[in-house]
Amino acid sequence: MRVSLSTCCFSVLFLLLFAGVPTSAQSDIYKYVDANGVIHFTNVPTTSEFKMHRKEGGDRLTIHEVIRHYSRYFRLEEALVRAVIKVESDYNPAAVSRAGAIGMMQLIPKTAHLLKVNDPLDPEQNIRGGSHYLRMMLDQFEGDLDLALAAYNAGPTAVRQHGGVPPYAETIRYLTKVKYYLDYYRSRREVI
Repeated sequence: MRVSLSTCCFSVLFLLLFAGVPTSAQSDIYKYVDANGVIHFTNVPTTSEFKMHRKEGGDRLTIHEVIRHYSRYFRLEEALVRAVIKVESDYNPAAVSRAGAIGMMQLIPKTAHLLKVNDPLDPEQNIRGGSHYLRMMLDQFEGDLDLALAAYNAGPTAVRQHGGVPPYAETIRYLTKVKYYLDYYRSRREVI
């Protein structure tokens, strides 16, 4: 088979021009809709307003990846977020409590609204909101884990009114369970 010089030159030129050009690079994509309804996309979220839109390669994130992402973003120990989810809902994204708390991290509607969680049954939004709230409680109670967990369960007002962990049986059981699972996840480092 004969190949003309012009065809050969074109092929070499094509290879030289496009060999170093990357094809469509893939990266996680985050989405944010501002107050004016404008949609913003980024691969580097600058605020907690951005939510995971699409994982690199187009796949949705696993629950473990969502937990890891928001644990890091809100400077929380991953084992702590996992323990709270285990105790709050046993990883059931459709969980609804008698008190009206919703989703994996059991956000009450008022808290969900405050944290800009539009769909508390969406695991990604719920974990983002719950992780944010947990960080707020840790900051509010100067890193005291018992007080932060008590506030997550009974509310920060109850913790302040009682000058510590409220003497509620439910809150005391909650603290015991979360700390048990915190130790469990710390020691196991298992993947969900």
